[in-house]
Amino acid sequence: MLERFKKDPVLFISGILAIVSCFIVHLDAEYIGYVDFRVLAILFCMMLVVSELVLLGVFDSLTHMLLSKVHSSRLVSLILVWLSFFLGMILTNDVTLVTLVPFAIALMKSFEDRKTLTFTLILMTVATNLGSMQTPIGNPQNIYLFTHYGMEIGRFTLLMLPYSLCSLALVTAAVLLLCRDMKITHEPPKERKKISPVKVSVCIVLFILSLLVVLRVLHFLIALGVLIAVMLIMDRKAFKGVDYTLLITFVFFFVFVGNMGRIDLVYRAISEIVGKSPVITAVAASQVISNVPAALLLSAFTDNGEALVIGTNLGGLGTLIASMASLITYKFHAALPKTKEKSVSYIGAFTVINIIFLVILLGVRFILMRFI
Repeated sequence: MLERFKKDPVLFISGILAIVSCFIVHLDAEYIGYVDFRVLAILFCMMLVVSELVLLGVFDSLTHMLLSKVHSSRLVSLILVWLSFFLGMILTNDVTLVTLVPFAIALMKSFEDRKTLTFTLILMTVATNLGSMQTPIGNPQNIYLFTHYGMEIGRFTLLMLPYSLCSLALVTAAVLLLCRDMKITHEPPKERKKISPVKVSVCIVLFILSLLVVLRVLHFLIALGVLIAVMLIMDRKAFKGVDYTLLITFVFFFVFVGNMGRIDLVYRAISEIVGKSPVITAVAASQVISNVPAALLLSAFTDNGEALVIGTNLGGLGTLIASMASLITYKFHAALPKTKEKSVSYIGAFTVINIIFLVILLGVRFILMRFI
């Protein structure tokens, strides 16, 4: 465990924050309520299905199929970013990243350009977080705020549409600016792994079960039980592909965020400023405790649900923990083997790109309030 902490700075930092917060808010029965077991179950289920698809060779097959048609690394990056943006609207940001990032890594490795791979993964994460803000089911805070304030689907869609359209233009421009255009001639391997259609079909069914949990049609314990039972029978090796440290990282952040919400000084400070500027408060709070807990916390202090929807969605930009879904991509990137090629710092580039996007979208907010 100590070795894992050394190799994973986010796991280390989240663990330290959780432990320190425990000294401020002593352990009690409320701790169990901090952890969103449904989110953890969804992540585990999706990672388990993706792990099996990797073992079956599905991602390799899709990679060869796409590269046989597309020979430009920039176009591949653009396709991946657009997929992330639009799938985030229906699959949620967490599920989209868990599904697409392993595929993106397998795909981009063919171009042997670590810098473009890094920028592609960052922009996929940004695109997913921004695309998911367009629908009530795109991310957890939207589901909560949409229900809590009794919003109408039409009003919600129109509310976020200007930000989504601007975001799509921004991520497209960023790909064209940051991702290098390399041409390759892809030669498929002489021996291709035979994919079992039966096992792929089972994975599709299990994936659908996971989506039903996301849509709250199926209880997460039922899906979790079914997936574990099926994988134990079909392929136990799939369990090795699950990133358990990511799940532990989420638990640490849940504890830290839960404790922060119970500190009177923090609670009073937020209540004093949220009434004055709920959007800016939501953005600022998201940088520290992430946007989902920020939505839960701030909804107790304002009736302006629309401002919180805008603030917590834009607040997903910024720091690595502003949207906890961003940790998923970071974990995959951190697990990549080291290369001799000089690459960009993931966290540094991620932060700069996110801040630029955040400033621009807050500018859009200012224009809309001023002239519309």
